[in-house]
Amino acid sequence: MGRASKEQMERNRDCIIKTSAELFRERGLDGVSVSDIMAAVGLTHGGFYGHFSSKDELEALACQRAIDDAQDFFAASGIATFDELVDYYLSAKHRDSFGDGCTVAALASDVLRKPPEKPVREAYTRGVKKMAARLVALQGDAPDAEPSDRHLAQLAMLAGALMLARATKGDEISERFLNAAKNTLHATSDDHEK
Repeated sequence: MGRASKEQMERNRDCIIKTSAELFRERGLDGVSVSDIMAAVGLTHGGFYGHFSSKDELEALACQRAIDDAQDFFAASGIATFDELVDYYLSAKHRDSFGDGCTVAALASDVLRKPPEKPVREAYTRGVKKMAARLVALQGDAPDAEPSDRHLAQLAMLAGALMLARATKGDEISERFLNAAKNTLHATSDDHEK
């Protein structure tokens, strides 16, 4: 068999990153092996190192891809207000969408267990900051303003409620986490507008 063309290599690399972004959100960073990823894209395990120097490199790239995909999703979604974001983010549909759901909530516990020098930590932190900036923008604050403590508290409530709702899915408390956070965030949004 001949070698893959440069274009095919680029398509394969992109497919590996995209698939990894989904699998890492579904199963966690340490819940997916290189073999799992390569099998999911229909390539051999040995081909991995033709694309990446290590799984650490792929984790960072996949995290960044998931964050970029979320930015693209929100840009195309029509979500234009903080309250619309809250309703979407704290919905049962989003709770149940691990593979294409929020990277911040999906990878938080995995990233905190990674040593500080791992590249995924930097990619994740950039993603958290992008999400905080989105909250600033959706609430009509100055476009380039730094997130305030209020924005950071809102982000913590969004991600925390989603994580708890996912972890308790199947019990009535799961819906209660979503609804309690939603009601509280809507109230803080109303207070801010006054």
